[in-house]
Amino acid sequence: MIRVGLTGGMGAGKSTVAKVFADRDAYLIDADKIAREVVAAGTPGLAALAQAFGDGIIGDDGELDRAALAAKAFADDESRATLNSITHPLIGARTSELLDAAPADAIVVQDIPLLVENHTAPFFHAVVVVNADVEVRVHRLVTSRGLDEGDARARIAAQATEEQRRAVADAWLDNSGEPEHLVEKAIALWDRRLVPYEVNVRSGIPAKPNPTLVAADPNPGSVGTRVTNRLWAIAGERATAVAVTSDTGAGADPVVSVQVTAKDAAAAAELPDLLRAGGFPSDGPGSFASADPGRPAAVSVVVGGTP
Repeated sequence: MIRVGLTGGMGAGKSTVAKVFADRDAYLIDADKIAREVVAAGTPGLAALAQAFGDGIIGDDGELDRAALAAKAFADDESRATLNSITHPLIGARTSELLDAAPADAIVVQDIPLLVENHTAPFFHAVVVVNADVEVRVHRLVTSRGLDEGDARARIAAQATEEQRRAVADAWLDNSGEPEHLVEKAIALWDRRLVPYEVNVRSGIPAKPNPTLVAADPNPGSVGTRVTNRLWAIAGERATAVAVTSDTGAGADPVVSVQVTAKDAAAAAELPDLLRAGGFPSDGPGSFASADPGRPAAVSVVVGGTP
């Protein structure tokens, strides 16, 4: 199983890509849907919100009045923190339930609008960003969703910037043109990268890099950082250091080499299984390689600096 984080700004076309993936049997987890589900009428989540913010946040139909909640929950930092302390654990628990139920050979696609803002990119095998020019997005939000232009621009400005998204993106789908072009790009990404990636992880096989996919990396200069952050997420407290030892960037041999220093022999013994599941199967004693055909990486594990 691999987990793919799907994100993008308002009006970029993320929902279109999610549908393309779902039509190809992706195991789709929609963060917005979960956020609504855990505070639906009659849930403990809604009861907790009412206790914190008053019964006035519940409409006549028994459902959450989101406008009324926003007026209270976003009034100050303390209220916002109270809201998050109630909803975030519920969303996390429900997401974990859905992940536990995913088939062993699934490509899990987690549709998360604020993935970049929440700094969760390292916890995914791959991050896919859907993007479109700001003016295109504003036009879509005004004409398709009925937003006021000023409101649309303010909402876009409050989200992550294109630069911030590029810094964590493993794949970049531009949707500034016709919708059918986005669909074509999403299908190609699924077939050429995500499906082989999942097979490699499940089989414990390092990938044979695909030059076309490697060349399409949205930000070659951040590959070392992305791989390092991913390895920290996999190793956790078992590692005392994760450092790039060689980064040839976008040259003829764009392989990033990273060394993981395990805190002790016991931690080092646990890492191979974790690395395989995380997208870095073994290719020799103490040596591992990326299972992603679009992101070549070599990983070595040492104990206290000793191979």
